[in-house]
Amino acid sequence: MNKRSINCAVCLAFLTLLSVGMPVRAQEKPDSPEPRIAADQPILPKADPDKDANDEVPKRIFWIIPNFMTANDQPENNGPLTPNQKYNIAWHQFWDYSAHFGNLMQASISQAANAIPHYGQGWGAFGKRYLAQEADQFTGSMLIYGVLPNMLHQDPRYFRKGRGSKWSRIAYAASRVVIARTDSGKPTFNASTVFGQLGQASISMLYYPKQDREISGILTGWGINQCYNIGWNQLKEWTPDLGAVLKRHAKKPKQNQINDARSPITASVSN
Repeated sequence: MNKRSINCAVCLAFLTLLSVGMPVRAQEKPDSPEPRIAADQPILPKADPDKDANDEVPKRIFWIIPNFMTANDQPENNGPLTPNQKYNIAWHQFWDYSAHFGNLMQASISQAANAIPHYGQGWGAFGKRYLAQEADQFTGSMLIYGVLPNMLHQDPRYFRKGRGSKWSRIAYAASRVVIARTDSGKPTFNASTVFGQLGQASISMLYYPKQDREISGILTGWGINQCYNIGWNQLKEWTPDLGAVLKRHAKKPKQNQINDARSPITASVSN
């Protein structure tokens, strides 16, 4: 092979390598930047399903009604109560000033409507009605929160759900009228409340006028109390949510003032 043939072969080989390498380099595009999604876009925090479940439970609803037996359904609140703690809840339910004020209001309404008519009218009859309400409050509190929970090993507290859809929470709160927890944390029939209120109504027959002691009256009052319990549980479930909303709205004006103070436009205008 002569020198000219060798040069032609070398040139042909060089052109072949060049034609193969150009598409590869064109695909690599070393100068094109790679996408930087993580750096350019903010990382959004994950939604916390327990955010509302950890809202602060007020000791009083609307600053008046006692709410000592409500707790968030969290592990730190799942321990069993001692017998003394249960009786302490029962005593607070009876002795709290709001209970006496409520009994005074109920006695006034009963007097005006002439409920339990054989008490009659006048200040003496009003006093009897008020003392009857106080007795009902005492026996009901002790049976529902003290005596029966200790005998049946049930937890008298309301465990607030605080998570899930609105309808699921409404249904949960209503169901707690007939569903309670044992001291070990298992669901059970709420015998403490159901039979406690029935027992309270039965004991009240001892001091109501003989003419007004009727079984139908006991059952009617018991049914009304069950409806009352459904509404009362809704307040226990949703009042912490309302408190959290009010706190967030109260913080907004303060945050806006801080943002305005830090704004460069505001600072330049003030200068």
